[in-house]
Formats: sequence, structure tokens, C-alpha cells
Amino acid sequence: MGKRGPHPAPTALKLVRGTRSDRVNTDEPVPSTTDIEPPEWLTAGALEVWEAYAPDLIRKGVLTTWDVEAFGVCCDAAARRRKAVEALAEQGEVVELPVFDKNGKSTGFRTARNPWTVILGQADRQLQTWAARFGMTPSDRAQLTGGDGRRDPAEDLLTG
Repeated sequence: MGKRGPHPAPTALKLVRGTRSDRVNTDEPVPSTTDIEPPEWLTAGALEVWEAYAPDLIRKGVLTTWDVEAFGVCCDAAARRRKAVEALAEQGEVVELPVFDKNGKSTGFRTARNPWTVILGQADRQLQTWAARFGMTPSDRAQLTGGDGRRDPAEDLLTG
């Protein structure tokens, strides 16, 4: 049986929130924060999201080299969500789809829910899940109480 309950908050967020010291894992491995680059597979839209949020998350010590792939997934979901919103604004939520008989001959059209609504829903769910893990949801921010948690990437060069 797996662990139950919500995922634990990242240690960097716990420290910013002012969590009790006995609840902070002081032996947690700390990845390097130098050379954090976006994954090569990001689309142009996902790269825009990365460039908007990654620098601040890196300064806060939340986005590290080990988190690049996971944050890339978050950026990808945000980009797909934006694309779906644009398509729905252009096409509407109800569209006409062609109907064909068993021989492939067109028999007219039917109205249906725009397929972009499904993509929007999937991207919403994925974005909410991943953004919460990086402390990017309003409920995560509402729990913050402490300093700004800045971390200088040059610290890794001094200690490593």
C-alpha cells in the first residue's frame, strides 16, 4: 500500500512557510542550481512559460537541475491550455462536424462539443497538479509566511 494523503511540500517551500524544524528533512539531498536550462523538447509556447516563471523559481530554490523535466511538463501543460483557449475563442465551444455513411459518403453535419474542450480540460488538470508541486497555486502561496527564500546559484560553486 502506498503513502496516503497529499504529497509533501518541497523543503524549500517548508522553509519559506516557517514549518517546524522537526518537520524539515535536514539530510535531504540538495541538487545543484547551476546550469538550469529548459528541456530541448519544449515547444515555443512552453518555452515562453518557462522563461516567465523559471528564473524566479530558481532564485527561490524551488526549481533545481533535478526538477527540469517535471517543470517542463508543467510548462507544456500551460502552453497546451493557452492553445486550447485560443482555439475555443476562435471556433466556439460548439462546432459542426461532418457525418459520413458506412461507405464514406458525406451525409451532412452534426453539431458537437468542440474537441478543444477535452484538450483544455486535460491541460487544466495536468497544470493544476504540476503547478501545485512547485508552489505555484494560490492555496500554496496563501500558506507562505517567511522570507523570500532567495538562493544564489554561485553558492554551489563555493561549496562544491
